[in-house]
Amino acid sequence: MKKSAVPSILVVMVLLAVAVIAEAQQPGKVARIGFLDSSTASGMAVLLDAFRQELSKLGWIEGKNIAIEYRFSELKAERLPELAADLVRLNVDLIVTTGEPPARAAKSATTTIPIVMANAGDPVGSGFVASLARPGGNVTGLSNLGPELNSKRLEVLKDAIPKLARVGLLRGGGIGPQLREIRPAALALKVKLEEIRTQPDPKSLESAFQTAKQKQVGAIMTISTRRFFAERKRIVELAVKYRLPAIYFQREFVDEGGLMSYGADYEDLFRKAAHYVDKILKGTKPADLPVQQATKFEFVINLKAAKQIGLTLSPEFLSRANKVIK
Repeated sequence: MKKSAVPSILVVMVLLAVAVIAEAQQPGKVARIGFLDSSTASGMAVLLDAFRQELSKLGWIEGKNIAIEYRFSELKAERLPELAADLVRLNVDLIVTTGEPPARAAKSATTTIPIVMANAGDPVGSGFVASLARPGGNVTGLSNLGPELNSKRLEVLKDAIPKLARVGLLRGGGIGPQLREIRPAALALKVKLEEIRTQPDPKSLESAFQTAKQKQVGAIMTISTRRFFAERKRIVELAVKYRLPAIYFQREFVDEGGLMSYGADYEDLFRKAAHYVDKILKGTKPADLPVQQATKFEFVINLKAAKQIGLTLSPEFLSRANKVIK
């Protein structure tokens, strides 16, 4: 019995070695990424392209070694919790969120699956992370400095139109960090802020611009949200129709014919989000990845749009822009 046991053990060891080698030679596991957004697939196409391109540079190819589960609430915020829960049920390896409502929905849905915020406004104030340096928990990512930049945009509008006395602010419901930041800024600049609550659908937006004209505002701006971003083409068209100077939070509004934008470079934020995904998929814990604030900003002016509404901008003002479209 003892003599026959030796060959048996050798056979078992050889078989185990072959199994290990075979497993090592198999293609790696396909990582599953959840992508949660409150707008639409078409509205997010530009930023998603930047995200996927950066992932590709890092060796993560969609359809090869990663699969992305896209969930868009189609401008219906109430759908976000169920979409987040769906991603959790799928047991994705991590969830990428855009803006604060998706981040909140994802954080409420899971305390274990890593969450990467591509562009949160105020991650600490919103309770997503304990601090920027030490986020703790399962959430990390990037901040677009949204609340602070709204004040800067208001200042830019005042510089563009020195006699500006009243600004229409398109906003949704709720009192968020952006409103708490911009209201005192308006007082300091001696500008009357006309807050116009609206939903980002064509009918509501048309009504909002009619209200802005009735209130005799001299210019318009919007709160920074993915939902307004998704409807940027319509918002730009209405600003031209009602001949209202407007400043937007992303360059893509200007690409659609808008007057000017000042804000974080969102394509840069989404490319950086890809690096967070890469690190987490390779084993780094979200709690060990500090939240980064936006470092690249863009000020873009469209002179064609200015001409359409009869607005003349001073050479000094134009000289401040990163890019002037003629």
